[in-house]
Amino acid sequence: MKREYDFSGGKRGAVVPQTGKTRITIYIDDDILEAFRDRADASGRGYQTMINDALRAYLGKASQPMDEDTLRRVIREEIRKVG
Repeated sequence: MKREYDFSGGKRGAVVPQTGKTRITIYIDDDILEAFRDRADASGRGYQTMINDALRAYLGKASQPMDEDTLRRVIREEIRKVG
């Protein structure tokens, strides 16, 4: 090993940059985190991946804002039922 190394051209950060992912700090209830860790151990997957999958599934099920065409269709259906 050399006595001195030249780090003048060095950059801070991850050695291998991640594309499409961002490192964050988040506070999660202890029981929730423990449940994800237990499930991850049982399935052989990472708990962070499971949390990411759960958030993605939730966002996929979240209702989207109603657009004009959908609103018109719903109103027509309701008018047919009443009239």
